[in-house]
Amino acid sequence: MKVAVTSTGPGLDDRVEPRFGRCPCFVIVDTDTMAFEAVENPNVALGGGAGIQSAQLMADRDVQVVLTGNCGPNAFRTLEAAGVQVIVGVSGSVREAAEQFKAEAFSATAEPNVTSHFGTGAGSPLSQVPPPQAGMGGGMGMGAGAGMGGGRGMGRGMGGGGGRGMGRGMGGGGGRGMGGGMGMGRGMAGGGRGIGRGMGAGMESAAPPAPYPPAPGMPPQAGAPVSPGQELQMLRAQAQALSDQLLAVQRRIDQMARGGASALLAVVDADRCTGCGLCQEVCPTGAVSVDKVARIDGSKCTGCGQCVAECPEDALSLRKA
Repeated sequence: MKVAVTSTGPGLDDRVEPRFGRCPCFVIVDTDTMAFEAVENPNVALGGGAGIQSAQLMADRDVQVVLTGNCGPNAFRTLEAAGVQVIVGVSGSVREAAEQFKAEAFSATAEPNVTSHFGTGAGSPLSQVPPPQAGMGGGMGMGAGAGMGGGRGMGRGMGGGGGRGMGRGMGGGGGRGMGGGMGMGRGMAGGGRGIGRGMGAGMESAAPPAPYPPAPGMPPQAGAPVSPGQELQMLRAQAQALSDQLLAVQRRIDQMARGGASALLAVVDADRCTGCGLCQEVCPTGAVSVDKVARIDGSKCTGCGQCVAECPEDALSLRKA
């Protein structure tokens, strides 16, 4: 059986890494022979969606079982959709984990055991999360939808909302910017996800200086000068967005070179979709179009999961191709 163990390094004697989506390495073990292959995790530094893309990587590698310390909801759902069994609470060395699995010392996990973004230090074990509350969700996003002069905000919120918030800037920690733009912010904490388009109206002064190119899909906007700290934050956000896009495009190139399709594809729940268009904006391969509701072009979709991670209505998910 093909089993992947999240690891701190490439060998059987390296320790099990407690994070799934941001583990440094996956050691894929054939439990019949104990032959193994080490796969460096390209998703460690992703700004968001690391769990989804790592799960896609496991599906592409035909892994049947994942052994790890913790697994969040997005990664868990993606692995489940791909037919990959998940076992959490694993520790010790990779070799010990594989041998314990062979000895049937583990039980399959029925649900995620940590909240979203646990691997970034922003989430928490589900046993410590208070029950969701109605209302605006705890925690205001830091840099939620920094507006970029009426353009699209790029702030990455760090709020910790527990309920469903009233905007991407609250509860979900991200921000879609209000005054005229839509941000690409992704909250790095709590269970709350906003349901509106964000509340970053008063931040239009956060326009990037003219010498710097805008992020993909962002038209340059006129605005007041920003502080060096604000400029640095926006440049880092732009660099991260470009890095995320490059990774997804490279995955598509690799798939086409192998002559195969993605193991997972995005699907839309038309009853939940509001046609907001955010999925179309973040898709790096142009696989999403919106005509009242979002539609996925399966020939272009790489299963990268960026649309799933960004959807404020949870109307998108990944399914086996």
